[in-house]
Amino acid sequence: MHNIALSLLLASPLTLPAASQPSTGTAALPLSTAAPLQPAASAAAPAPVSTAAPLHVATAPAHVAVSTTALQELISAARQVRGIHLTCWGAGSAKSRRALLDKISGSVINAVVIAIKETGGEIYLPGVEKAGKFGSYVAAIPQPAVMLKDFKAAGQYTVARIVAFKDNIVPRTRPDLAVRTPDGSLWRSRNGDTWLDPYNHEVWEYLLDLAEAAAKAGFDEVQFDYIRYPSEGNTGLCRFSKPNTRQAAVANLGEFLRYARKRLAPYDIKISADVFGLTTSVKDDMGIGQDIKVLAAGADYVYPMMYPSHYARGEYNLANPNASPYKVISHGLKDAMWKLGTDYAKMRPYLQDFSLGLPKYGAPEVRAQMIAAHLNLLRSWVLWNPANKYTWSALTPQSYRALVDPEYK
Repeated sequence: MHNIALSLLLASPLTLPAASQPSTGTAALPLSTAAPLQPAASAAAPAPVSTAAPLHVATAPAHVAVSTTALQELISAARQVRGIHLTCWGAGSAKSRRALLDKISGSVINAVVIAIKETGGEIYLPGVEKAGKFGSYVAAIPQPAVMLKDFKAAGQYTVARIVAFKDNIVPRTRPDLAVRTPDGSLWRSRNGDTWLDPYNHEVWEYLLDLAEAAAKAGFDEVQFDYIRYPSEGNTGLCRFSKPNTRQAAVANLGEFLRYARKRLAPYDIKISADVFGLTTSVKDDMGIGQDIKVLAAGADYVYPMMYPSHYARGEYNLANPNASPYKVISHGLKDAMWKLGTDYAKMRPYLQDFSLGLPKYGAPEVRAQMIAAHLNLLRSWVLWNPANKYTWSALTPQSYRALVDPEYK
């Protein structure tokens, strides 16, 4: 397995110009010619995208001059997060938590991202008054203080993941807070899902009531997922509380993050946003309001979801991107460095630790993605598996030091 990982490592290394070697020169990084289309993370295994031609073809991102030395200094000075995502049930159950902590203790993992609001609209933290009114509270994390005490005693950085605008509960109770159609009925995606209106400030307050509860409970970071507009269905029928244009959508999501920062200012908590992996490469907002530059500017961290199984055949000129995890991650991160400049230091990519199609993912494939992040200067990442079943053999200190980061201590 080590030989496979090393061959992936050598297949597409990060190429830096001579001017970027320890100096104050700027980097001129190689660009990709295509980009992936990916859905946001969800509690279930993500569905594959079409194998037809990509819906969005990336062009060269606007070049932002940046010193790679300056980036390395920023990244080295920041907290390094090597995380896993956990469902509310996996983290909230004392029995499941003990089993997870036992595995974490022998690994390089130092962070957990815990779902406290999911794609269905369920809220898992107690004490949010509006969740009781809307009927969205589910007692999956009945003792958040005990849960957080356990994780922090194990040296874990704790992140509360909040699905923002996708919600199947509140719109049915309060249609006035939902995305609607021209006749006033609830807009629904192809599979019947409903959405909260991202322009509605009462929706903002509902989400930030939960974020404030997470801050009071003691989480270190609140992470907003589905911080975007609907995409799966006839979006031409979407009607919002304000006129919706591409510029307005992008600006509104940036304003939401700024308001979140203001609302959470009394607490010592970081703010982050999940974005489609494709946002690292395209020039537009993909029609969902996600401009990675705007969201990175408004957040402490940004998490692009870069699952190789979700890249259409032909992306990055790869016949089967799922079989080339190193190349997929490396291409996407190179584009992000072009686009973000020093804000690239805020990147914490979500990486794939599940199988969807062939090949089946194991230690070599998981490790290849971590190597790609490392060679593109990043030291932080989070693994995703919908069942909390992680490839622990790829996460031992010995293998991580030998094959990913020789400086790991």
